[in-house]
Amino acid sequence: MRHFHSYVLLSAICFLQGHCFDIPLDRQRWRTTKTLFNTQHHKQHKDSHGNKEQDLVTSRQPHHLSNGRGTFLGFRNAKDVPGLKASVEPLMPDGGLSPCVIRVLGVGGGGCNAVDRMLETAVGGVEYWAINTDAQALGRSKALGAKVLNIGSSVTRGLGAGGDPSIGELAAEESAADIAAMIQGTDLCFITSGMGGGTGSGAAPVVAEIAKESGALTVAIVTKPFAFEGRRRMRQATDAIDRLRKNVDTVIIVSNNKLLEIIPDDTPVTAAFRVADDILRQGVVGISEIIVRPGLINVDFADVRSVMKDAGSALMGIGTGVGKTSAEDAAIAAISSPLLDEPVQDATGVVFNILGPRTLSLQEVNRAARVIYDNVHEDANVIFGALVDDDIVDEVSITVLATGFNGNTQPEADTAKVDVPDFLSGRRG
Repeated sequence: MRHFHSYVLLSAICFLQGHCFDIPLDRQRWRTTKTLFNTQHHKQHKDSHGNKEQDLVTSRQPHHLSNGRGTFLGFRNAKDVPGLKASVEPLMPDGGLSPCVIRVLGVGGGGCNAVDRMLETAVGGVEYWAINTDAQALGRSKALGAKVLNIGSSVTRGLGAGGDPSIGELAAEESAADIAAMIQGTDLCFITSGMGGGTGSGAAPVVAEIAKESGALTVAIVTKPFAFEGRRRMRQATDAIDRLRKNVDTVIIVSNNKLLEIIPDDTPVTAAFRVADDILRQGVVGISEIIVRPGLINVDFADVRSVMKDAGSALMGIGTGVGKTSAEDAAIAAISSPLLDEPVQDATGVVFNILGPRTLSLQEVNRAARVIYDNVHEDANVIFGALVDDDIVDEVSITVLATGFNGNTQPEADTAKVDVPDFLSGRRG
């Protein structure tokens, strides 16, 4: 009876409020209040019989508005109200502050070295991972700030793949669940590796397959070994790249032998490998920066996807310029870079990034863009961004990525044409 008397009293008050004082009664508010009363009564009734408490659709306590202007008493979620759609939805994904979640995965020794180089000039909003079968080698990457994943602990016991791609493949398959969890939620996934070894050649295609199946735009940037590394590594690299092509949207292949044309003759071996790592870094940074960093001309992820989705093989050129015509000189150097094995005139998709000082003018950007437009296919889809860096004084750098070649061009040379030194090939002079 006590509950019944409370109900009658509440009804009388609302009746007087709406009629005696001539104040319009909010019918929705009344229905909500009535629902609260009935729900609370139902809860107490159920508790008295020792039954499990049911989830409440409504809240007994008022919710404070974020603007501090008042409170409301009603449904917790709009989905709980029949016919009412939610008007506020998250603007950013769970992956971070950037609308585009970018992850860089360095696979194997060469890939991890490239990630280490990237961390020295890390792009904000990009997550870096070092993946290797050699647990000891991952220590340096972790110290520099990369997240690490030691794959194939049962297969290799953390001791490496011994230059055998089949061991690297088994290691990646063993850790497939960990790799999938790491990639989950990624929009743009870079896989960087030095082909020819055991972990890079064996694991990179498996990692790429998992990344693409997750729905991420998957871009592989890999190197082929120097000639002095021997025929076996070159053959393993070629086989691995063939498998990699089937599991990525775009693969960019840099032949280390090409670097011999752009580095001085007296360059030490260690410095030559650092140059190879830096080429991988520039490819990743060149694409990531135009998405993540605001600039004179902004590019979004959808623009990049339109060029690189299912594009097959791609070519990369890097050029720099100094002085009054620095932007034009950099553009010319990029499209005629020794790293390009084919002319860009056949490219139907191009992404290029201009990076210059604060004084970089729109006219300079226009002249550099004109050089690119005049030297690619007339119907090419060209996406470009222009960024400024306060640390740069007078130099302009341009990175060009060309895709969409007819016949899915495979620009790298065949292993039979590689000039291997006699002492490595077993021949005697």
